[in-house]
Amino acid sequence: MLLSSMPTTAIKFTGVRKSYGGRSVVDGLSFSVEPGECFGLLGRNGAGKSTTVRMVLGMALPEAGKITVLEEPVPARARSARARIGVVPQFDNLEPGFTVRENLLVFGRYFGMSTREIEAVMPSLLEFAHLEGQAYSRVTDLSGGMKRRLTLARALINDPQLLVMDEPTTGLDPHARHLIWERLRSLLARGKTILLTTHLMEEAERFCDRLCILEDGRSIAEGRPHALIQQWIGSDVIEIYGGDPHELRSLVGPYAQRVEVSGETLFCYAADPALLRVQLRARTGLRLLQRPANLEDVFLRITGREMKD
Repeated sequence: MLLSSMPTTAIKFTGVRKSYGGRSVVDGLSFSVEPGECFGLLGRNGAGKSTTVRMVLGMALPEAGKITVLEEPVPARARSARARIGVVPQFDNLEPGFTVRENLLVFGRYFGMSTREIEAVMPSLLEFAHLEGQAYSRVTDLSGGMKRRLTLARALINDPQLLVMDEPTTGLDPHARHLIWERLRSLLARGKTILLTTHLMEEAERFCDRLCILEDGRSIAEGRPHALIQQWIGSDVIEIYGGDPHELRSLVGPYAQRVEVSGETLFCYAADPALLRVQLRARTGLRLLQRPANLEDVFLRITGREMKD
């Protein structure tokens, strides 16, 4: 196994810029990830998340700024840094004609591990991925959840200090997603550092110690999830369905801190929800859902509810 002392900073971006075809995709980005934490990158499609991840791995070159990963300057010493990184890509890139065991064996050799070293860690990786009974199954015979767990196990073959995970549970059914989440908790408990990109706000809220919301390649908000919820929302949310949202907006607007319309739903942010409910008492056919604010409310408030191309 590859062993190294714990770095003081796992990832550090300082004023990093990157453009493609004259279009800026990362624009003066600065953030740091501390050892042992889960740090999230959130943003719409095209916000700069994937390019940022590629620069962490030395696969894309910054045009300006400074990047260090596990105290190695990147891209100059990206190869040395990658020896201590495990990657879970957005799309599984397993060898479909190989068995589960063969996928782990081949990947371990990329890190210079001997067959004996790989065989020594394989039982624990198969147990971690809940694939003990599938060791000799071909990838083509695995379910989507099994493939995702194998991709995660493969990323751990070199006992990495840092895991880079690009939308690790997107497309999985709830059972498979919760199983992956259970494994992520165990990795964090073992002191692993995780850089997580996700479109699932529940996932980010559950696992991220801190997160950075990107828009057009820039950081527009950064902090702990619950601190961001308090800062940007700070009240319960009432969702109203079943009426004309624009008419209802005029009715409840004076009794809410903020009102937003998205499709047929009215979102009301009110310090006194009971007062707002009184205004709707005489209306029939309405459905009201009152809930605590969450990270999705923050994300949509900061980035807007409208779709962008």
